[in-house]
Parts: sequence; structure tokens; C-alpha cells
Amino acid sequence: MRSNYNKPTGRVDQEPIPHNQEASTKKSNSFILARKNDIGYWTIVSDRTEEMISLYEKAANCFKMSHNWTEAGNAFLEAASLSLSQKSKHDAATHYVNASLVFKKDDPKKAIQCLTKAIEIYTEMGRFTIAAKHHQTIAEIFEKDLVDVEQAIRHYEQAADYYKGEESNSSAMKCQLLVAKLAAQLGQYDKAATLFEEAGKASMENNLLKYGAKGHLFHAVICHFCVDLINGQKALKTYEECYPMFADSRECGLMKKLSDALEQENVEAYTVAVQEYDNITRLEPWITSLLLKLKKTISEEEDIT
Repeated sequence: MRSNYNKPTGRVDQEPIPHNQEASTKKSNSFILARKNDIGYWTIVSDRTEEMISLYEKAANCFKMSHNWTEAGNAFLEAASLSLSQKSKHDAATHYVNASLVFKKDDPKKAIQCLTKAIEIYTEMGRFTIAAKHHQTIAEIFEKDLVDVEQAIRHYEQAADYYKGEESNSSAMKCQLLVAKLAAQLGQYDKAATLFEEAGKASMENNLLKYGAKGHLFHAVICHFCVDLINGQKALKTYEECYPMFADSRECGLMKKLSDALEQENVEAYTVAVQEYDNITRLEPWITSLLLKLKKTISEEEDIT
């Protein structure tokens, strides 16, 4: 009897499968056939559903061994659907997550769909920390694979919100900092500055995070300067007066030099200040991009290092 399992048929010019992969594919297909031949009308025979789920899991893992990611993902989805029919929400969520891991290799959008289903289950169960983790994974897919920064921000923000609700403040801050960085890259400087400032203040109050505070305030000041010169100078003065650790830092020293250079429209002084800092502490590319934007307000030159 032929299997009703819907395997994708659109693969063309596929490279020959190595012997061990071919064996895995044959084995996975045999599992799919076995579920129909041995079990029959499984949709109405509830006492055999667990065996069906096990067969789909085995098939999925064999497809993974042969690098048939789509087939593996579809098998995990079948297992998830059957688990839901048995009211096994946790198992269903696990299968959706496993499906997302294999779909991500070929179809990031399908991976997001699977993670979204898992998140729905985990939030219904009150497992918000796990839901936050998967929102974070979705954000990473949007940021790195699909290059959709706005959607990445939305999911990082949702992850941060869930982490905060579960008192996972360190994880929440990491997500907020990612939001701030992406917001700055989109030109949302006020939003980015606010988030960096919040992270800096929170870090000052935590002995384990205190060392990173000056970096967050440094990033906040840069974003304030990207809004306008007066905004940046005001923020720099406030941070310098309120946070001695920042006032004594090289980051503060750099921003004071840049503030003077911007006010005097001194391109050479601006460039030298950035080069001197970068020679000791390498600037991240996104920071370099913001500093270049600031430099262009007084010069159209492109190279600042």
C-alpha cells in the first residue's frame, strides 16, 4: 500500500547521496510505510498514536542523517500534530522546535512558523522563559537570515518583555541592547539612546554588570549626538556628573574630544581622536558607522580611521 505521507517533489539537480545517507533515506521511507501498513487507520485508533509518533520521530532523524531537511521537518510536524491530538502539548511544542531547527537550513520562514506554534503552546502553559528564548531565535533569523530588522526588533522586544516578567533581568537586558543596536542602525537614535542609558544605569547598580556600564553610556552618548550636537553635549555632561566611572573612562574622554571637534567643525581633530581610541580599543563596525555619520555633518570625507 502506498504511503499518504506528502514528500516534497521540487528538488532538482540533487547531488548523489553518499552510501550512508542513501541508507538513511531508505530507512526513513520504510518507517513511513510501516506506519500505514502496520497500523492502518491510525487517525481513529487512539491507542496506537504513540507508536505513530515514535515512527515519525525515527523517520525525521533518519532524514536528518541524510540531510533531507524538508522531509525531516515535515515528519516532525506530523509528530507535533499527533501529539496535539493526544493533548500532549509539551511534546508537540518540542516537535515544533525540532522542525524549526531543520527547516532553518533551507526555509527560514517555515522555521519561524514552527517556532511561532511552539511559542503559542509554551505561553498557554505559562512557560514564558522558554517562549522568550524562542522569540529571541526568531529575532535572530529575521536579523541574520531574512534581513528584516524591524521584525527582529519586534521579537527581541517581546523576548525582553517575557524575560522581565520572569525576573530574568540579565537576559532581558541582552535583548534590550540588541534592540538598541538595531534601532540605531535604523536611525531611531532617541529610542536607541534611551535603551542604552537604561542599560547603563541598571548596570551601575549591579556589581556583576558594573564594568559594562561605561560602554552602554558611551553608546547612548553617540546616539544622542546623532540626534543633534546640543542633545549630545547635554547627555555627555549629565553622565559625566552622575557616573564617576564613566567620567574617568577613555570613552568619556573620546566623546569630549569629538564634542569639541564637532562644535568647532574641526575634521582633523575629530579624525585623530577616533584613530587614537581605535588603535587601543577596536570600535565595532556599527559604532564606526555612527561616528562616520557624525563626521559627515562637518565633512564629506569617508575614512575616519
